[in-house]
Amino acid sequence: VAAYLKKEDVTELNYVVCSHAHEDHVGGLSGALSVTKADNIYAPKTETNTKAYKNFKKKAEEQNVEIKHPNVGDEIQLGSSTVEFLGPVDENGKDLNSTSIVLKITYGNTSFLFTGDAESDEEEEILNSGADLKSTVLKVGHHGSRTSYPFLREVMPQYAVISVEKGNSYGHPNEETLSKLSDAGVEVYRTDESGDIVMTSDGNSISITTSK
Repeated sequence: VAAYLKKEDVTELNYVVCSHAHEDHVGGLSGALSVTKADNIYAPKTETNTKAYKNFKKKAEEQNVEIKHPNVGDEIQLGSSTVEFLGPVDENGKDLNSTSIVLKITYGNTSFLFTGDAESDEEEEILNSGADLKSTVLKVGHHGSRTSYPFLREVMPQYAVISVEKGNSYGHPNEETLSKLSDAGVEVYRTDESGDIVMTSDGNSISITTSK
């Protein structure tokens, strides 16, 4: 993440969101916060004592930025777009994956749904909350592991992005998930195949570039 930000000459981030405390998510943020100034930082209430999380907190402290814990329904105005926090609905006693911040960014007629490592239990809670999930782009939860069909049916994305390591030992992305996306006619982009994936919205349509 830090290398990409430096390549793009990004020196300030209006908002940084830590999806949840697992090392493979929070681990890249201390690097990013070493090369950029953050105005606001968000994370779930649930923390860990891992070195990766401590480094993240240390970088926030060095920048004198308080880590905020968003509530469901909170909104941020970012330029002409709206960022809405949809999850986690409940963090109490949950597996870290199910404490993931889920947020939706809406810009004009386009929208992006970011799901962290949310699994089926968190998806179900968000479904039951009555949130408007329909989005143009879905960042598929938990690196493309099994996701519930009712959730996908509510989102009905045009595009899906799966962030996943090539040849990972977990077998991600799951074939069942890929099949569901294919059956729904969703155009899928994967970081293991395409490298960096950049999606740009003009409010009506989305253009996509990849590094591979």
